[in-house]
Amino acid sequence: MAKYSDDFKLKVVKEYLEGPVGCDLLAKKYEVPNKSQIRRWVNAYKALGKDGLRRKRSKTVYPVQFKLDVLNFIRQTGASYNEAAIEFQMNNPSLITTWMKTFLNEGIEGLKEKPKGRPPMSGKRKTKQSKQKKGLSREEQLERENELLRLENAYLKKLKAFQENPNAYLEKHKQSWHSNSKKKGSN
Repeated sequence: MAKYSDDFKLKVVKEYLEGPVGCDLLAKKYEVPNKSQIRRWVNAYKALGKDGLRRKRSKTVYPVQFKLDVLNFIRQTGASYNEAAIEFQMNNPSLITTWMKTFLNEGIEGLKEKPKGRPPMSGKRKTKQSKQKKGLSREEQLERENELLRLENAYLKKLKAFQENPNAYLEKHKQSWHSNSKKKGSN
């Protein structure tokens, strides 16, 4: 889609309003690909004057309630997107089209302003770690499961030995602990 200067748009609109030339001929003369674009310029100029032809330099953030009002207006009156844009003094009817599609797909939640920019770095690190855990091959998953089962089995054996004869179990482990500590202290 070509971007046209404000002066060019004004020139085309004035030529349309002053002369017998229609949108079709003006589109061919000025090499505008779509005659409906000229109609939109003419309607915007009639409703809003020169301001209707100007491109906005800064992004206007519309509240959710305003968006709902515009969509309800279209639904109740059967107005086109262009007519609704003129009624609410907007010069971008395609924005209303986007609102309608979003509303039909996502509901009111979709019309709310979404945060811009990149997410914080801490969030990326967490997602990478979880992806690595999920990305284990079948063989790696089985190896991990085997290791966990070995650990569980060893724990249960020690628990059973302790339950059968707690004194003997404690004596056995006390001796190995004392012998290890003597070796460390003799240096």
